[in-house]
Amino acid sequence: MSVNVALNSQLRPRVGHDKFSKPRLLVLATALVSLCGGTIAYATPTALVAARVIDGRSSTLSRATVVVVEGKKIIAMGDRSIIPANADVIELGDATLMPGMINVHEHPLMSSSDYQNAHLATSSAYKALTALAGLQKLLLAGWTGVRVMGDADVGYANQDLRRVIDAGLFLGPRMSGAAHYLSITGGGGDVNYLSPEQTVRPDGLIADGPEEIRKAIRNEIKYGSDWTKLLVTGAFESVGDDPRNVAFSPEELKAAVEESARHRVPVAAHAHATEGIRQAVRAGVRSIEHGTYVDDETLHEMARRGTFLVPTVYLGDYYDQGDQLRAQDKNDEYIKNGRADFLATILRAHQYGVKLAIGLDLGVGIADPSVYANEFVVFVEAGIPPMAAIQAGTRVAAELLRWDDRLGTLEIGKLADIIAVPGNPLVDITALRQVSMVMLDGHVVKRPGVSQPIAGILLAANAP
Repeated sequence: MSVNVALNSQLRPRVGHDKFSKPRLLVLATALVSLCGGTIAYATPTALVAARVIDGRSSTLSRATVVVVEGKKIIAMGDRSIIPANADVIELGDATLMPGMINVHEHPLMSSSDYQNAHLATSSAYKALTALAGLQKLLLAGWTGVRVMGDADVGYANQDLRRVIDAGLFLGPRMSGAAHYLSITGGGGDVNYLSPEQTVRPDGLIADGPEEIRKAIRNEIKYGSDWTKLLVTGAFESVGDDPRNVAFSPEELKAAVEESARHRVPVAAHAHATEGIRQAVRAGVRSIEHGTYVDDETLHEMARRGTFLVPTVYLGDYYDQGDQLRAQDKNDEYIKNGRADFLATILRAHQYGVKLAIGLDLGVGIADPSVYANEFVVFVEAGIPPMAAIQAGTRVAAELLRWDDRLGTLEIGKLADIIAVPGNPLVDITALRQVSMVMLDGHVVKRPGVSQPIAGILLAANAP
């Protein structure tokens, strides 16, 4: 049985509409579609009109002020003359249209700063439900894509979240990533503060030696991971290890990259220590996460190889606000003696041509969603031009995830993941904290001045 439902202007929200407002009608219509195995038919194109457009590719503002979307894709960009007569026109005023933001380093299942204990306190199912709520809040804050870099879960909740979002059962950002981070015994993914008599499952996936690593990667891929995450060095937030120490050996790194490549899965390397970063880059990882103590020689090599750097700078700033971490002393030391140097390093990376991407590493349920845009703010603080910072969270992020053939820029033929922010973020980057409109895959999920809950709204059963 097939049912086609036209989402025409009668289903669009209007201020003051009561009994038959869009949220209620949309739930009824799309639920009927999903139950009957049908598809949603887009009745009219949508024209987004703003004062300016950042397309994610150009180094300056686009000449366009109108983006027209039909179905899931952008079909036209230009001035008001291109608006179809039957279009649903969304007037955004003194706002800037830009590609949806992509957070390439996140942990949706972490809802507590004490993540090494929190992963033991709740079930994988509970984490998935709370993460879904957090991901939907991130979507409404303008984040249309998320890469999971391992998480505080002994199961595969993120892979199930991705499945239900991809199936259209719930609205949420596009997802990619690794279910777990691989760690050596005693490394950043292990629990290093209990007595030897205690046996608990750590938040990381412990693998020692090339063969254990190969088996772990195969198991990750079996259950849906499309990235491999390695804790190549110690970490700042975990207890009992040192971010300046190298964990995996060159032989183990080689095995990890080779096994992942065999399955066409890229590798992300958590690495702070200089030597660990160097070894990971030479082993062929696609991205370095953090990179705190990277040296100039390795930055130049990263630029030559096309290795991405995801510095996650704001994370340390966020935790410079009290005693929130089990390893708070390590973060405090970084803020006091390392942060200024790291900002200078990030600027040099940009100047050397290293591909920088935006990632938060904050956990989805820990902070207000507006806070996540502060990574852009810190990039600008480091001296990176605002346009380059924005591209790090759009075009470059999409390239890192191999989504750039369809996402990351506003161009005709690409999927319509589009947001609007007030004013001009090239003048005031903090405008990214105040996203006023969100479109995901051609669906408007947030409009200015309209309260529109999205939890539980069903999309078509065959949504991509």
